[in-house]
Amino acid sequence: MKKVIAIVEDEPAIRDNYAAAFQRNGYSVRTYGTRKEAIEAFRARLPDLAVIDVGLKEEPEGGFELCRELRSMSAELPIIFLTARDSELDAVSGLRLGADDYLTKDLSLTHLIARVTALFRRIEALTQPSNRDQVISRGSLMIDAARLHATWNDQPLGLTLTEFWIVHALSKNPGHVKNRQQLMDAANVVLDDNTITSHIKRIRRKFQAIDATFDNIETMYGMGYRWKEA
Repeated sequence: MKKVIAIVEDEPAIRDNYAAAFQRNGYSVRTYGTRKEAIEAFRARLPDLAVIDVGLKEEPEGGFELCRELRSMSAELPIIFLTARDSELDAVSGLRLGADDYLTKDLSLTHLIARVTALFRRIEALTQPSNRDQVISRGSLMIDAARLHATWNDQPLGLTLTEFWIVHALSKNPGHVKNRQQLMDAANVVLDDNTITSHIKRIRRKFQAIDATFDNIETMYGMGYRWKEA
């Protein structure tokens, strides 16, 4: 069955261009021009991936609000911002809201398709039958790779895909330092140092919302991060 990609973009020509590119590469595509139109459709059925612009019609930050609404509906749904807004503040804002990647429209269609295809391939690899028994247990942490699900003290963490892969990479080998490039490779995203830092902060907040004493993710200054062994 074809993967369904939802494109939320208010410029018809740009929207159609992206849609045609995804369709040529074997994806099923749904397109929306406004946040309201998109969220109504998402409430009926979620896509396999949402590609969202930040500015939508009369809503300069409608994409951010849509991302927030989508995250309340699903922690695992892959969300990518694809926008002309290239400021670091916008990128950090999008990632803090739970997006898995933040791309700018100067990215070529070929590169965009490659990024999306690699993301789907990563998800499928984690859910193959050979990985269905792949459960990582580290004290209070339990990670189920087949279901892309993680808990702390038996409570769901609600990690996004990017956050899940980062935690998975860190906890798989406790005590081993993972640099930012290794974390990006694990999460299948291309980010700068500041956005990796934002993801780590967001992950820590999710753990601390369950356990205020959580301190298992250590910052190794100038090196990266590691999962602290008990």
